[in-house]
Amino acid sequence: MVRARRERARLTQEELAEHAGISVRAISDIERGVARSPQRRTIAALAGPLRLSEVELGGLLATAKAARPRPEPTAPATATAPVFSPAVVGVLPPEVDDLVGRAAELADVRDLAEVAAAGGRAGEVLVLSGPPGTGKTAVATSAAHALGGLFPDGRIFLKLRGMAEVPGTPADLLHVVLRSLGVDGVRVPAEVEQRTNLCRFLLRDRRVLIVLDDAADEAQVRPLLLGGSRSLTLVTSRQMLVGLAGVHRAALEVLSRDAAVELVVSIVGPARVAGEPRASAELVELCGRLPLALRIAGNRLASRPQWPIDRLVGQLRDRGGRLTALTAGDLRLRGVFDMSYRQLRERAATAFRRLSLVPGADFAAGAVVALTGSDEADDLLEELADASLLQPSPEQGRYQFHDLLRVFAAECLVRDEPPEVAREAEERLTAWLVRTATGAAGSHFRPSGTPRVACAELPDHVAAGRWLEVERTNWLPALRRTAARGAHREVIALARAMHWYSEIGGTAATWHEVFGLGLDSALAIDDRLAEAALRNFLSWTEFTLFDRPAEAAELARSARTAAEAAGDLREQAWARVYLTNCDPDADHKTLLDEAIALFTRAGNALDLHIARMHRGTRLHQSGDHQAAAVELAACIDFFSHRAGENTPVDSTIHGYLMWRSAENLAAIGSPELALRHCEQALALFRAGTATMGEATVLRTWGTLAHSQGDLPEARTRLLEALDLFGQVGQPRRQIEILDEIADITQRSGDPRTANHHRQHAAALTEANYEPPTE
Repeated sequence: MVRARRERARLTQEELAEHAGISVRAISDIERGVARSPQRRTIAALAGPLRLSEVELGGLLATAKAARPRPEPTAPATATAPVFSPAVVGVLPPEVDDLVGRAAELADVRDLAEVAAAGGRAGEVLVLSGPPGTGKTAVATSAAHALGGLFPDGRIFLKLRGMAEVPGTPADLLHVVLRSLGVDGVRVPAEVEQRTNLCRFLLRDRRVLIVLDDAADEAQVRPLLLGGSRSLTLVTSRQMLVGLAGVHRAALEVLSRDAAVELVVSIVGPARVAGEPRASAELVELCGRLPLALRIAGNRLASRPQWPIDRLVGQLRDRGGRLTALTAGDLRLRGVFDMSYRQLRERAATAFRRLSLVPGADFAAGAVVALTGSDEADDLLEELADASLLQPSPEQGRYQFHDLLRVFAAECLVRDEPPEVAREAEERLTAWLVRTATGAAGSHFRPSGTPRVACAELPDHVAAGRWLEVERTNWLPALRRTAARGAHREVIALARAMHWYSEIGGTAATWHEVFGLGLDSALAIDDRLAEAALRNFLSWTEFTLFDRPAEAAELARSARTAAEAAGDLREQAWARVYLTNCDPDADHKTLLDEAIALFTRAGNALDLHIARMHRGTRLHQSGDHQAAAVELAACIDFFSHRAGENTPVDSTIHGYLMWRSAENLAAIGSPELALRHCEQALALFRAGTATMGEATVLRTWGTLAHSQGDLPEARTRLLEALDLFGQVGQPRRQIEILDEIADITQRSGDPRTANHHRQHAAALTEANYEPPTE
């Protein structure tokens, strides 16, 4: 214990000796176990340098005292007989006869119980933790009833009342245990430590199961860990009790969907659920598959047999009234949540209720800082997670609410904070999300040599890309809020910063909305240059991501008009490039020649060579493959020798160039060189983390391998492309790839799998069919 705390304080034995005023030899003897019972004054001298809390100091003093020679405690008068008859000490709650969805947890408890009953080690301890309403007590109680045969010397059930205003004290609880063990009231020791030691003495050889229900914290539990080597102690707590060492842990989650429905069936009957399967499915989701909420909902329905299930579902759809609807007699979900909320420190309570303002499903420390201004955001999140009021998100380092706890947190915000304070917190969160998103994209996702937006909190493109991805469900709603309140410059800044990043991350729907909001803001303040840029971005989105050439062409034409009104050569040139992409009737050669001339006048070498890449692509599409090869080779030379920091955007543009070159090389009969260019393009896209580009080149690679007769390679590459196009929301390309994979699979002699791929393509086609407009 001393060594662990010295290492935590980062002190050598010599430094600790100097600060504490005792010898190095004395410290060494304590740490090596030579001095097992140091004097109280020695421990007290160590407390300051080791920065011991009161609980830690008490633990060290108790351990030192316990090691001193002393006479064994006198057994009570009943010691000649069994300490107590095989019975329950305390009132064991009745067994829950409709416990569902907890078979795995109960099996784990039984496995641990069998280990404990066999003896040979210190008694086993299992902490069952989880959010309020997950049924921790029900699991512990069911285990206590089921495992009585393994513990013939009795079962002890102590209700610790950890969530009550006045929790049970260890002294009082130990008094109850000692009296139940036959110790006369006048012989019960006065001190907690002595009561604990006497209990341990009396139970040291007994096979007992101890349930410590609803524990408040570690300090309440430690004196109550009484069992000997053949005992099992089950502790239930909303807290995770991370300070308890050497214990087993099980975190109860919400029920699976099937188990949740089964619980409702057990309460209201199978016929009723079978008669309204959709309403029943929605009911369990609105209850968050939380056992207590499901039990309350089931009890309400059981007491109202004339109600259709859909009637209660209609009440639960209203988030504002959901917790009120989840009340049945004295079962009130709101009250259960409130007990946990009342145990929080004020800073943690503030973070809990304000986190309900986060628009997305999960969040990290940055949101807490924005909402509260606290410099202990990570600690607050951990405190809320330890209290089971938050749960870790699947994304590392992030947290999320259970749905019903989010509703409760929003209620607490309305109840406990003035509206203007809550509004200011939400505005700070929105501003932080929009500012950080703009900085993340504008700082790290732009071609080298272009203006950079400051973003101190995200040091590199890896951190920035991860933040933009995991926070997308937060920064996108924040952008909507910003647009709604008329902060048009901020909206435009974010939309324009996302231009190059849109080639790398996000989804089609994301960019359609971002650029659309940016265009609306540009029109609102009559900013013709921003209007031109955002119409161009939307033209790219409509054509490349949604395959809507008519809409894309109209946007490119209107972008050209706006750019001419603004007198901006660059956006005039880009409008021409985008128009060549999507308008099959346009004079592509003239448009691209004009774009290249405009980029040259603007002095922008990067955009100029991107336009030349488009010209090479157009030559390839027209069948002039040799001229295309010359144009693309010039572009490859430019990008291969371009000086600068080589940002992810540089890698992505270069990757698209190598992909276009691969397609042209394949057309002129150089498949081996084409495959090498595909390989280079794939490496560049992966360096730039460009999912869309990676999917595109993998598709070309697969098709090229198919044409060369390498069916296994073709299938592998196309399946990789299929998955990536699914990630970026490109169903049309998925359908095309599925058709090609089906052909390859058919040729490979597997018609059954080929048919499966065709069915998948048909399902995607049906799901994404858009009827023609009038």
